[in-house]
Amino acid sequence: MSSDVTRRGLLGAGAAAAGSAALLPDRAAAARTRRRSADVVVVGAGLAGLMAAREVAAAGRSVLVLEARDRVGGRTLNRELTTARGTFVEIGGQWVGPTQDVLLGLARTLGVETFKTYDRGDYLFHREGRTTRYSASTPLGAIPPDLGAVEAFAAIGQLDAMAATLPLDAPWTAPRAEEWDSQTFETWKRANTATAGARLLLDLAIEAVWAAQPRDVSLLHVLTYIRGAGNETTPGSLNRLISTAGGAQESRFVGGSQRVSLELARALGRRRILLSAPVRRIRQLRGGVEVHADRVGTVRARQVIVTAPPAVSAFIDYDPILPADRAQLLQRFPQGNAIKCMAVYDEPFWRADGLAGQVTSDGAPVRITFDNSPPDGSPGVLLGFIEGHLARVWSRRPAAERRAAVLESFRTYFGPRAASPREYVEMDWSAERWTGGCYVGFTPPGVLLDYGQAIRRPFGRIHWAGAETATIWNGYMDGALRSGRRAAAEALAG
Repeated sequence: MSSDVTRRGLLGAGAAAAGSAALLPDRAAAARTRRRSADVVVVGAGLAGLMAAREVAAAGRSVLVLEARDRVGGRTLNRELTTARGTFVEIGGQWVGPTQDVLLGLARTLGVETFKTYDRGDYLFHREGRTTRYSASTPLGAIPPDLGAVEAFAAIGQLDAMAATLPLDAPWTAPRAEEWDSQTFETWKRANTATAGARLLLDLAIEAVWAAQPRDVSLLHVLTYIRGAGNETTPGSLNRLISTAGGAQESRFVGGSQRVSLELARALGRRRILLSAPVRRIRQLRGGVEVHADRVGTVRARQVIVTAPPAVSAFIDYDPILPADRAQLLQRFPQGNAIKCMAVYDEPFWRADGLAGQVTSDGAPVRITFDNSPPDGSPGVLLGFIEGHLARVWSRRPAAERRAAVLESFRTYFGPRAASPREYVEMDWSAERWTGGCYVGFTPPGVLLDYGQAIRRPFGRIHWAGAETATIWNGYMDGALRSGRRAAAEALAG
């Protein structure tokens, strides 16, 4: 983790309620577990790992979670503001929306409440140096007033129809899978749109969801995501992925999204979770598995569930070695690039101007913004994302230069008051050792077609979970929980 993240920040919102002592590394317990055994070892204490452990424990089996970081939560992480003690912002994943039923249900069970993302007033569209206000309450929804908007809307409908033809569990078996996995989204976009405005809007959609460029991502991968952006009875749609009202950005968690993981961890108890314990080796034996982790030593288990992102799980030493298709898959499953930036003000001054705080732009480095203020609107927080190519460029720049550029973007969109926040917060997930990038892993052309069967297929006593393995809400917190539940069922049946 970054050195500037304090212990309190690592625990995040709800630490007091969740029992912060239960989440601190317990060195005495670690010493006792050097020759421990469990029915199931879970690698990773993000949402997938904690959900898997919860399911195993509920079945009456013993479980031990080994986490490389010194905190729980994976790609969710709360940060307490230094200028507003007791107020937390999410510097990782944060939103929840309709059809994300597992996450919403679990949050209710754990007593973590939600509130609506601020979405009242006009949006802003910035293109070629001009900023235009528009209402999100239009027949096309939150699509900017550009000549290409109608064409973009039609393209989204076409993508939704294509996605509906995919089997949820095996999109690579669809009738047109070879055609769609043989091209990038960029190729499809250029063949199916004619206006620069439509292409810009589709670019922004890809960047916002995958933190990657259209040239990076297989068309089949995009369609797979769209197919899963629903639930067992509701078809997926690209609009649901990119929208606030009625979409994936509709609501936030009171006190920050990491509270879900904190409450899960508290319920599991500290004896079941060991922090600062990166797993280095997994050895399968005739009667079980040996899991070797720093600070812990060797843990014997009957089954193991690995929840790290594919690119990170590749650094574990497997004995015997992984099957060829799984090993090749991990070589072809990169993470996106995202820097999450927030500026804190005395109040959300843009609201008085009738603005919702949401911008889409062709500018740099920030092209997407949200109002990220707490439920009572104090203090005011503007959230901006640097994604994909721009994140790759700006992650190499000095922090002070990046901060100045982000605030200049905010000033361009919201006026001079945005240039002087009382606090600035950012997180570059590409620099986070145990994540390697955000928001999620994605597949370039050819990967799903040739290696898709290896994404979830167990290898002996090793089972795979994590947001990238979900069939519904792949890449999202809800998908991570679903994957943990599935992997736990596999391990319990083994």
